[in-house]
Amino acid sequence: MKTPIRFTALALSMLLTSGFAAAADLKIGVTMSQFDDAYLTTVREYMLKQASSYPKGDGVQLQFEDARADVVKQLSQVENFISQKVDAIIVNPVDTASTARISKEATEAGIPLVYVNRRPDQKDLPKGVAAVTSNDEEAGRMQMQYIADKLGGKGTIVILLGDLANNSTTNRTKGVKEVLAKYPGIKIEQEQTGAWLRDRGMTLVSDWLTQGRAFNAVISNNDEMAIGAAMALKSVGTKPGSVLIAGVDGTQDGLNAVAKGDLAMSVFQDAKGQGDGAVEAARKMAKGETIEQNIVIPFKPITADNVKDFK
Repeated sequence: MKTPIRFTALALSMLLTSGFAAAADLKIGVTMSQFDDAYLTTVREYMLKQASSYPKGDGVQLQFEDARADVVKQLSQVENFISQKVDAIIVNPVDTASTARISKEATEAGIPLVYVNRRPDQKDLPKGVAAVTSNDEEAGRMQMQYIADKLGGKGTIVILLGDLANNSTTNRTKGVKEVLAKYPGIKIEQEQTGAWLRDRGMTLVSDWLTQGRAFNAVISNNDEMAIGAAMALKSVGTKPGSVLIAGVDGTQDGLNAVAKGDLAMSVFQDAKGQGDGAVEAARKMAKGETIEQNIVIPFKPITADNVKDFK
């Protein structure tokens, strides 16, 4: 009588073990261009929240790596993920012009790859590769149109550029200049890179003020440099709002700056949409599901009138 019971228990044990093995959490490697970027930190936090939202046994484990703005380091991190045989890889690229090898190595290994926040420069992504991004030209157009309207189509501006190796910098600035083409009365006084950093934005604007350069508005490729510009203007006694400042991202600090009047506006880049979207896309691809290759998360303008809606 006891033998069948032992056999049944063993069979049940084997069944449960195989069931758990089949339903194990997916392992996804994530390499971010740099951990100390304010906006990307928020994206990373939302990715973690999204990963934790799935049921145990059918969820996602994320392994994060910091590329520290180093293209070679990021490629090495991707190669390590491949050697670990992760189920999918998410990449926030250091250099959007240097992603071909990352795509090649991941696809040759048969591992799904999702780019987040920054889309590779190549027009068509390979099979097995997707991107969850926002249209940066749209952000530039939103910024410049708002400032052009406030200036009445006349004035002088300076532009704070992000990292020159990043197509977000190129495309946001392209959007700005598309709008400027309609306003010959608005001139560009200076245009230099602040590499996305608050202190670099502050230093550039301080230098321009010291040189006696006059401008009516600052168009910044992100909120951090815009906040730095506001700090530089405050340090010389410029009344907040007398020089219009526009940023991009809608970070918490950016929202606070708009609410206080330090920034005239920002453009909300949906960190939750990008973070959630990247994890969900990688999860679906790892499970063999079909998804859109280009997932676009829309931008939204932020002004003093609606800033409370984003907090």
